[in-house]
Amino acid sequence: MSLDVDLARWREHLARFSALLGDPPDREAAPGREASPGHCLIFAPHPDDECIVGALPLRLRQEAGWTVCNVAVTLGSNPERRESRWAELLDACGVLGFDCIRVGAEGLTDVRADTAERVPRVWQLHVQTIAALLTQHRPALVLAPHALDDNPSHRGVYRLVTEALAQARLDTVLAHTEFWSTQATPNALVQTSVADTARLIAALERHTGEITRNPYHLRLPAFLADAVRRGGELVLGAGEAPPDFAFATLYRLVAYRAGQPAAELPRRVYAADQALSSALLKP
Repeated sequence: MSLDVDLARWREHLARFSALLGDPPDREAAPGREASPGHCLIFAPHPDDECIVGALPLRLRQEAGWTVCNVAVTLGSNPERRESRWAELLDACGVLGFDCIRVGAEGLTDVRADTAERVPRVWQLHVQTIAALLTQHRPALVLAPHALDDNPSHRGVYRLVTEALAQARLDTVLAHTEFWSTQATPNALVQTSVADTARLIAALERHTGEITRNPYHLRLPAFLADAVRRGGELVLGAGEAPPDFAFATLYRLVAYRAGQPAAELPRRVYAADQALSSALLKP
């Protein structure tokens, strides 16, 4: 099937899903470009995470002309699947307009929160590798899982990225993402239109080997809809009415200075008809 057919199919599906939510208004900002577009790096524990957490970078690419690069930290635990997972990842990132960076020949191995204690030499090399990438690209925005995202590789990537940020002494904003476990204190709720949500799911569908094992792309709309329920009170405040969105993604944005966390960004809700820009990253 062509991409246009896939997008149309998912738009139709999401329109029906939105109707079940009371048919909230579908918003979409016009494509644009900043005078000096920024650079975003997504540190994905596995191929497919870039689609699940990709709302914010997708909108920055479309609405402000940012460059978005997905860093394939690992290519999964099965050596026999790594080449096919890389091919699926390239296909998925093509749908999203993201570039891809492959770390090493087959991605990093043994990226877990306790790797530093078990095999410190391996961990030191991992941190040096990621710090070198950060120094080379100097991204204005970095995405990585939050500390308690309940998957061993997700927790490992959180520790890896934060230690690499410290080693690179980078000034940036770290967007903490969530999937396997929600985070307690998100401060940004980013809406996606039906069209952009369809693009994220169509990209996720390109990870054919993974969705054959577990068709989580079919449940992604429910996950994004539930983020609106949670975000309405976690970001806007307890007891507040949630925004009239169908789909959104939650993040926790933290400013880093010289590689150390310096300040939480203010709590904000980003409707899909308000174009994103670098102003997003300012306190």
